[in-house]
Amino acid sequence: MDALGCMKSLLLAATQYRAAKTPPNAALLQRSLEVLSGLKLTRLFTSNQILPSECLSCLVELLEDANINPSLTLSVVTLLSQLALDNETREALQDTYNLTSVLAGVVHRSSTNLSDPVLLQSIQLLQKLTYNVPVFCAGANIDELISFLMHHVQSTEDELTIPCLGLLANLCRHNLSIQTQIKSLNSVKSFYRTLISFLAHSSLTMVVFALSVLSSLTLNEEVGEKLFHARNIHQTFQLIFNIVVNGDGTLTRKYSVDLLMDLLKNPKVADYLTRYEHFTSCLGQVLDLLHGRNPDSSSKILELLLAFCSVVELRHTLRQAILEPSGLPVSGNTRFVTRSKTFEPSVALVHLSNQPLEGSEDCSVLALQLFKEIFEDVINTGNSASAEHFVDLLLPVLLDHLRMPEQIMDELLVKKKHERMVKAINVLTNILLDDILKMHASKVLTASQCISLIEHQFTYSGIDTGYGTKAVDSKTCKLAADIILKTLDLMSRLKQDVPGMEVSFYKILQDQRLIMPLTFALTSDHREQVKVGLGILFEAAPLPDFPAIVLGESIAANNAYRQQEMEHASKRIQMQLPVTSVTSVRCSSSCPSSDESTTSNIQELIQKLHSGLEMKEPITDMRISDIMDVYEQKLSALASKETRLQDLLEAKALALAQADRLMAQYRCQRAQAESEARTLAAMLKDAERKNEELNDLLKAQQVESERAQTDIEQLFQHNRKLQTVAEEHEMLKKSSVDLLQRYETTERQYKDLQITCNSLNKQMEAMKKLSESLKQQNDRTAAQLVETEDHRKELQQQLQERDGKMATLQQKIKVLEEKLKAQQKEKTDMEQTIDILRKELSKTEQARKELSIKASSLEVQKSQLEGRLEEKEALVKLQKEELNKHSNMIAMIHSLSGGKLSAETVNLTL
Repeated sequence: MDALGCMKSLLLAATQYRAAKTPPNAALLQRSLEVLSGLKLTRLFTSNQILPSECLSCLVELLEDANINPSLTLSVVTLLSQLALDNETREALQDTYNLTSVLAGVVHRSSTNLSDPVLLQSIQLLQKLTYNVPVFCAGANIDELISFLMHHVQSTEDELTIPCLGLLANLCRHNLSIQTQIKSLNSVKSFYRTLISFLAHSSLTMVVFALSVLSSLTLNEEVGEKLFHARNIHQTFQLIFNIVVNGDGTLTRKYSVDLLMDLLKNPKVADYLTRYEHFTSCLGQVLDLLHGRNPDSSSKILELLLAFCSVVELRHTLRQAILEPSGLPVSGNTRFVTRSKTFEPSVALVHLSNQPLEGSEDCSVLALQLFKEIFEDVINTGNSASAEHFVDLLLPVLLDHLRMPEQIMDELLVKKKHERMVKAINVLTNILLDDILKMHASKVLTASQCISLIEHQFTYSGIDTGYGTKAVDSKTCKLAADIILKTLDLMSRLKQDVPGMEVSFYKILQDQRLIMPLTFALTSDHREQVKVGLGILFEAAPLPDFPAIVLGESIAANNAYRQQEMEHASKRIQMQLPVTSVTSVRCSSSCPSSDESTTSNIQELIQKLHSGLEMKEPITDMRISDIMDVYEQKLSALASKETRLQDLLEAKALALAQADRLMAQYRCQRAQAESEARTLAAMLKDAERKNEELNDLLKAQQVESERAQTDIEQLFQHNRKLQTVAEEHEMLKKSSVDLLQRYETTERQYKDLQITCNSLNKQMEAMKKLSESLKQQNDRTAAQLVETEDHRKELQQQLQERDGKMATLQQKIKVLEEKLKAQQKEKTDMEQTIDILRKELSKTEQARKELSIKASSLEVQKSQLEGRLEEKEALVKLQKEELNKHSNMIAMIHSLSGGKLSAETVNLTL
């Protein structure tokens, strides 16, 4: 049965069960739930089709029913747990169907029996639904759920304790209303004591859940000040990092990362972490986790690294750990595991940034955001040289993100691809802010790549078909416009460095299709988009063919459209008057008839007419009869349209009947195919049985052949032994013949030897006589040897004395050699100094010669000056004599005139 058929059968079985809760209906519904759960149709429920939505609504309604069979409740919760694995389905269950409140009611009903598997499954599903999702405190059954969780956490530990504590951590995180509700309880202090006792638990999951609840409730209070004080915070950091690195699984690692990210939002805790002495070692181990194959774990680690980038000092350390792993200081904490030397974090990050689009977790976007932070730190600190190798490694991956795949993808994958494009362009923009890194990027990025990217966005987003106001509000067009403008920003930065980039850039700026992206950017709510749009506008405004008037009209139209929407929204709020409304009943198996739809449309039109007449003032220019004529024409048009719709409905009914006939034919064909499949299955079973018998026979024959082979090998070995024995027998025969010949020769040799022996006896007697004489000579030589031995000892003693003297002389010679070496060294030094002095002497001699030449010239000048001086002195003497004469004359004149002035007192000055 196909997926849609299973959904229809589920809806039918649920309708029958709600009408009559009998065991057959319950069994039919149970079977439908099991079949749908076995198909694993997670992606189908993410579509906006009517049938999957009805199925989800049906499942939620079954859970709301308090009188449902517990086994059916367990099956429904299991199916919903399977569907909640998909992010979009989980969001729909949380937001559209309000599954959290429904499950809270299930937990409240099942809390009387703690061993009920429905209770455990419901709490685990609630933990999935509420992870990183705020829960409305005033929702139905939420108060009872919080009371049950707190009470069970403080009671005896069992299998529900960890799920309850995890769910409580989700509810408390980033939810001030639930935090306030828990703090207002009387038992909150005992609850705190229980959580603190869990910190010494053997399960790391229990520890991290307890820490998460404590941080959410007490971080900014007195209890939190004591718990996260400077004396304890380093132990807390060590505990959290140990859980992150050595956690019990992905779930524990997720919650420990979230806990550390929440603590980093507190400025005091962030400052403590910057001064944590083992942070470098812990960061190295966290980076090692990127090498794992679990995408969920990798995405959480990337989120943690991005949280580190929010603190400037931690971002410096992270940048150094990624770009310069060999230059980091080694921590003295031996309890941490040392990092692998062969693993580089930069390679793992580049690999994560190039993950396929079909992955469940988008690690690529997080990795690209981390690259943006790293390059910002590189530029701020001026360490671009350390990032050159990393840029060469990263640029091919970034360019691959900018290429669209040739095959057609579905809308979700295209959206993910466009988001990655935006992040990749942001990273490239940061790279271009540094001149050294810009050179690397300009070598690989071409103008054709940028042009093809912009053209593809124009075509895909529908911008090239014309511009309008509503297109700006679509998500697809927003992403496309963002990509186009950021690509143009890249081109403007590279237009002087890449061949052909400037021409292509100015060509795109004069394109009419650029109006809509510029309109979107200039009217956007985001600061960065407005800045990029203004930068492109400043570049494009001076160009002759830039459509500035069209841009102004587009901006005005977009603003008018937004203003019009705001006015319509306000009017809709003002015109909500108390009128009688017809309640529509939702029915999943049938739709309303055409007569009912016609009457409802006419009734709504009459109500709008009355409300319009009540709201508006009396119109003086037109009569009411004219207005009635207009509305009668509209009613007749609606009636004609209704008839056309009726005809269309009949045509659809005929098509449906034809489809039913086709379905019947398909069922017959399917039955035939199933019967053929059964016969083929029977034939396959017979063939498999015969095959097994033949296999057994073949195995028996293989055993017999193996035995025969062993017997043949044994016979061959016995034959080889017999051949060796025969060869040995032949050799023995030959050796016996040789021995007989040797015996005869030895007998002849024996007779000859007897003759020689007699002659030798005679010679021996003569030798005895000779030996006696030699003994006497030996005695004499022995006495001489004793004398020579004494003489040798005396000579040896003399030699030892001479050796001692020689040793002393050698020592003296060594000392004299060392002195000689020192003197030679001094001699060489003296020679060097003499050479230096000679050079200086030659210089001084040259200077002396120059000075003597100068002195001789000065003496000539002196003689000339002395001659001049003598002439001057002679001239002075003559002048003095003339002065004396004049003074005498003056004295005589005074004396003649009767004055008393003597000549000696006269003082003439010239």
